[in-house]
Amino acid sequence: MSQRPHSEFTAAQRAILLQTAAHSIDHGLEMGRPLSIEAAAFEAELQLLRACFVTLLLRGDLRGCIGHLEAHLPIVEDVAENAYAAAFRDPRFPPLTATERASLEIHISVLTPAEPIRFDSEEDLIAKIRPFVDGLILVDGHHRGTFLPSVWESLPDSRIFLSHLKQKAGLPVNHWSSTLEVFRYETESFGDAPS
Repeated sequence: MSQRPHSEFTAAQRAILLQTAAHSIDHGLEMGRPLSIEAAAFEAELQLLRACFVTLLLRGDLRGCIGHLEAHLPIVEDVAENAYAAAFRDPRFPPLTATERASLEIHISVLTPAEPIRFDSEEDLIAKIRPFVDGLILVDGHHRGTFLPSVWESLPDSRIFLSHLKQKAGLPVNHWSSTLEVFRYETESFGDAPS
């Protein structure tokens, strides 16, 4: 069994990742591009290939969320890239302004590798979903969507969580097919208050 995600990074390592995200956003405001990170300058745990999402909140409301479902960069580089993208490239929001920066909360969710959930019906799938633990990736053909485990806070029922995830993937809430695939992952999540 793999190590539980809540214990992977020390408090000091979490602080470094949050500082990296903040510096990348500040660099974006000043220079118009993400902070360039040299992963080799950081300790080994921060050089591991890990996928993450960076979520930005402004006075408690979503202000941006960008990330990767699969690891392709050292975690410290992925954090810098995704923090910049959440602030300036999330298509749901205009680019972050310097005025908003002072009230911004930064949250990082580091993902465990996704694993398939085996199921033979929608009821079976719903029974196997672990509320408040699982992040889910739903895939059917070219339709794809994900919800981080933090979404359980606003959608605490497994059936409703799944139906909203179908909608996010561009499918009807009652969609079901033999080609539907669902994967689960967990996250180690941490954040900071506005600076």
